[in-house]
Amino acid sequence: MSKPTLATVWLDGCSGCHMSILDMDERLVELSEQFELVYSPLVDYKEFPAHVDIALIEGSVSSDEDEHKIRQVRAHTGVLVSLGDCAVTGNVPSMRNPIPVPELLDCVYKGNGLLQEQVPTTRLPSLLPRVRPVHEVVKVDVFVPGCPPSADTIFTVVSELLAGRVPDVAALSRFGA
Repeated sequence: MSKPTLATVWLDGCSGCHMSILDMDERLVELSEQFELVYSPLVDYKEFPAHVDIALIEGSVSSDEDEHKIRQVRAHTGVLVSLGDCAVTGNVPSMRNPIPVPELLDCVYKGNGLLQEQVPTTRLPSLLPRVRPVHEVVKVDVFVPGCPPSADTIFTVVSELLAGRVPDVAALSRFGA
């Protein structure tokens, strides 16, 4: 029998949730014996697979690239987990929501005394008018709040999902903690 497949995805966020995954230390090695990691920014997989059993999503949906990626991930994933406050609520990335995108770009690229004050027009994803949490774009199966969620919380959530159970996230984590 083959192992369940697991992916981790990083959208717009600080990578703190991925750091918490790594903070599982030796438990990560134990846990990894139960699944096959098929996509993650922590490894060198470039294309999202045709089917993933469990995907942990970190970050909010802030650009056209994020939106395309999360729709692709959802279409090819059994259980999608919003991991951390950015994925669950939009958190820090959504602080830009009151500022119109053109004004934001002008402030960042023209208003800071840079030598070449210009807004980049190539090789950057287009910002969406509003940063959104993952569930506003695709269906989410499990919400794991925390900024970031602790290694213990992530370990328990992944362990429960691998065992075919829905984790009691309310007993494990809360927003901002």
